[in-house]
Amino acid sequence: MGFWGGCNANSVQRLLTVDGGAATALADLVPGTASANRQIVALANSDTYGGAGGTYATASGGNALSSLITPHEIGHSLGKLQDEYDYYARGVPGGTYSGGEPDSAHHTLLTEDQMRQQHAKWWRWLGEESVSGGVIGRHEGGMYSTEGVWRPSRHSMMKTLGYPFDQVEREIMVQRISAKVNIVADHTPNSAALGADRTVWVETLHPLGGELDIVWRLDGRRLRAVGDARAVDLRRTGMRPGTHTLTATVTDPTPFVRDPAIRASSALTRTVTWTVDTSLTTPPDTVAPAFTGHTPTGTPVGAASVVHADTTRPAGRSVAVRWALDGRPVANPGNDRDLDLGALRLRPGSHRLTARIPGTAAELAWTVDASPAEGAYELSEPLRTVHRPGRPVEYVYDGPFTMRLSAGDDHGGHVVREFRVDGDGWQTYYGWPTDADAPYRFTPQGTVIDDLVYGKLGTPRVVPWDDATPDYGTHTIEYRTVDAAGNVSAAKSFLVTLLPPRQQLS
Repeated sequence: MGFWGGCNANSVQRLLTVDGGAATALADLVPGTASANRQIVALANSDTYGGAGGTYATASGGNALSSLITPHEIGHSLGKLQDEYDYYARGVPGGTYSGGEPDSAHHTLLTEDQMRQQHAKWWRWLGEESVSGGVIGRHEGGMYSTEGVWRPSRHSMMKTLGYPFDQVEREIMVQRISAKVNIVADHTPNSAALGADRTVWVETLHPLGGELDIVWRLDGRRLRAVGDARAVDLRRTGMRPGTHTLTATVTDPTPFVRDPAIRASSALTRTVTWTVDTSLTTPPDTVAPAFTGHTPTGTPVGAASVVHADTTRPAGRSVAVRWALDGRPVANPGNDRDLDLGALRLRPGSHRLTARIPGTAAELAWTVDASPAEGAYELSEPLRTVHRPGRPVEYVYDGPFTMRLSAGDDHGGHVVREFRVDGDGWQTYYGWPTDADAPYRFTPQGTVIDDLVYGKLGTPRVVPWDDATPDYGTHTIEYRTVDAAGNVSAAKSFLVTLLPPRQQLS
């Protein structure tokens, strides 16, 4: 691996490349990783800031920002997303975009009205609060140009490290990631006709954030009584003598996708088809009911997780799964292979979840962590601390101050700490760009590091052409945690007032 694009003097220092032949040879050693279904990420043994996203994604493994560089570069490599920077060389304005309508799904020359009228680009998301801050609309700058081209959000992962993908980018990433797998993991063999005296099944993937939908059809007619169960007993369908067509269509209903074309694509929708011949007789099998796969039981699951338990699939019967929480049965009609804990609205604390197969000794058990990690902040010494009834505590400064965020969780595991300023997008707390162990430093005009401005209480900026007006006045800083089980804590806040020099307190 090498910086400067592999020691290319015409490149930029932060461009970190990898020997593609070596990366491919190493990846080929991993069983089951066909080149079409994998994403290679190379981490350099370096503390120097850098990364790249092309055929492969790269990042410097020892830098304080490495965990944020990596998903940005995967956004390039896997998502084919473009940079939203309005510069190429930091500190040098990018100039005016002069090309035609970009192929990039998250850049455009169109106005908001034109996007709506033409049903183009991100028209379905316009006006929504962006998950990366602000409102999804039309924000100037991107693709290394300062003017003449527009992006959906004020900032996002493809513009500023620490923010998440906005909804436009997230929809694309969902499509790209899902396209790497088949949401139908397994099913009753369909290479030959089946008898009508058996059970037909489909085994799906199990997304952590929501169940997949299944629609069963017999000769094109929906079997509504089956619902979204993962198996159908053909003996209960009232099938007439003859040959019939049975289908199961599996769809991911994730709200992260709004484009019907993406929803209908093979990334998010798959159909399995069987021919059923009532003249055939299914031979008996000796498959015993047992669990075959499940959500790992060794670590806690979160209060909003979907937990799954798959079983063997005897041809002559359906194997049921029964769920219980803290010893009490949980109703889970339809698809009994997945249990959506988020729908149960669990009380804070720890719970015991079990899944069992009736009539057998087979049982699985999980600890459910329904309490988020506790977050805390530590600030440098203020000029003054103000307590007012009904308002968050306020800290007054006349210059730079530091903020350290910490978190603790009684279930262990890594806890992500996040903060946001004045209701803007949530940023991942990473310490300081030059030292992950140092606190984050706020100053009235921000701190310039490698031609990027950090720690300015307003929108992150690039020097020198952006407004460098100091952010004096009172600002609200919120903080929260995301624990290893996925629980997100409620946001807590405090106020910071920055005084200009003439208002300094004695």
